[in-house]
Amino acid sequence: MKAKARSIEQIIEEQVRRWQTTRTEEKKKVERISVITISREAGSERISVITISREAGSGGNILAKRLSDQLEFDLFYQEFIHKMAESAHVSVRLLETLDEKGASVLEEWISSLVDKRHLWPDRYLQHLMKIICTIGKHGRAVIVGRGANFVLPPEKRLSVRVIAHQETRLRNVSQEFSVSVDEARTRVLKTESDRKAFIKKYFNDDIRHPLNYDLIINTGTLSIDDAVNAVSGALSQLNRA
Repeated sequence: MKAKARSIEQIIEEQVRRWQTTRTEEKKKVERISVITISREAGSERISVITISREAGSGGNILAKRLSDQLEFDLFYQEFIHKMAESAHVSVRLLETLDEKGASVLEEWISSLVDKRHLWPDRYLQHLMKIICTIGKHGRAVIVGRGANFVLPPEKRLSVRVIAHQETRLRNVSQEFSVSVDEARTRVLKTESDRKAFIKKYFNDDIRHPLNYDLIINTGTLSIDDAVNAVSGALSQLNRA
């Protein structure tokens, strides 16, 4: 018998339980550390969120999955983030996982983003920012798409852009979906247009601008294995700085 697909609510509750378990374990760990050590490490919070922006057919989703497996980070795909942002209930449920301090920091992040980018957030964008910021506050996550790198503060995430030559991307899409190269081109161009329009509409920016990213990976010249090593190495280097 085929297993029933989990609802968005079930997936959310599973994620909430994981966060609650992690927070409990971290609290116990902190309690075992001396006050001297805590004071020494305060202010040197590690970066544990990777945001992935990708050109259609570049293998960004594959890279994200490999990174989440290797680093043991939670993985949040674009489609999942979008469904969560459409639900006010989900937004509220995720905010409940933060303590008072965490909720205050989240509001500061969002307020700073709105002011800096001169945004006029509609209902969807309000939920989207709260969800991405909540994930960012918990950490240990790979977030794919939805402008996550424009939402989280630069000092709280490693932002990656995955690209490849169009011929490579067309070949990948053609093989993945078993369609002709012409059909693959139509899909790629539409996806790229939609993503560009989304970032322009909600964040007043250009998804393709290199200065919006810490690291740009070309999967036309780097294998996925090499790309995983490059991103992991960059994350380690940032956390040693």
